Amino acid sequence: MIEQDVLRRFIFEDIGVRGTWVNLTQSWQAAKLHQKGPEIAQLQLGQALAAVVMLSSTIKFKGSMILQAQGDGDLKALVAQSTDDQKIRGLLRSEQHVPRGTLEDQFGLGRLVLTIEPDEGNPYQGVVPLQGKNLAAAVQTYFEQSEQLNTRLWLFANETSAAGLLIQELPAQNGEFDDWQRIELFANTITEQEALTLECEELLYKLFNEEHLRLFDAEPVAFQCSCSKHRIERTLRAMGREELESILLEFGHIEVDCEFCNEHYNFDCVDVETLLSSETQLDNSETHH
Repeated sequence: MIEQDVLRRFIFEDIGVRGTWVNLTQSWQAAKLHQKGPEIAQLQLGQALAAVVMLSSTIKFKGSMILQAQGDGDLKALVAQSTDDQKIRGLLRSEQHVPRGTLEDQFGLGRLVLTIEPDEGNPYQGVVPLQGKNLAAAVQTYFEQSEQLNTRLWLFANETSAAGLLIQELPAQNGEFDDWQRIELFANTITEQEALTLECEELLYKLFNEEHLRLFDAEPVAFQCSCSKHRIERTLRAMGREELESILLEFGHIEVDCEFCNEHYNFDCVDVETLLSSETQLDNSETHH
């Protein structure tokens, strides 16, 4: 049985190239459970999740990476997020029909945004046009323009699984360009069936059996939404008393639904007064200290 819901990193021992393989199965099913849209849009979300998991593994940080693809076409938006410990969630917005074809056919005029949100420090964001035959091509354009590192990835998804393969030149690579071209040529022979059905070791052997390659231990990937009542309360406090009381006056309560996991949060007038009072107490405490 193929390894499921894992990320495997690997490195070519003699040249400056590293890689990542990922399989999403139960995590993919959980992530799309509350995301409505036609099958072709769902599959794009699966590819986006595979991509963001692999991309987040290429940097050393504590926090999360967010991939956003958005446009004015039938496929309105994809949001895929992965934390540094491979906790994923995704969001899909589309019309009932999304055509097959290029990214322009599906998204219309759009852009791809990659955001790194570290737990400490300022976020970093890169933006490129959402163009090309598929999401992998758009991500490659991002790396060519923003990171200036040779990077290729292959993304696949069906109803049950999503998978991906990434190769990247190391920042301080000690190989030759011919090495990169050779590895890229081998990797480009990958097929959808191989990516979705073969074990990682079997796939890498099939692609790179002439290379000296070191494969690292599997790292688990799981769906986990980062929403919480505390986060919602913090957002409500930021809205201010006047706006909150206006909503309460009109509706009698405040409802907040998480678009990623469909968790429902409800605040009545007592809840709102409690969270506003606790903010006042915190401010007074900080003032006295």
